[in-house]
Amino acid sequence: MFSTGQWIFVIFFVVAFIAFITYSYRKDAKLHKKEYKGSRWVLVGFIGFVALLFVIKFALKG
Repeated sequence: MFSTGQWIFVIFFVVAFIAFITYSYRKDAKLHKKEYKGSRWVLVGFIGFVALLFVIKFALKG
């Protein structure tokens, strides 16, 4: 399905992409801790809201 050259490109791209993302995250980690202090609760609220929608969906179905 894929040629050898395409597989080499995919492997190189994935390794380079992960390295770049890791470097960027480590560079900005201190800033993220300062600027996004309460964002964890937004995520918890969003997951809770989606879970509530599923509960309502299945409760009304039966």
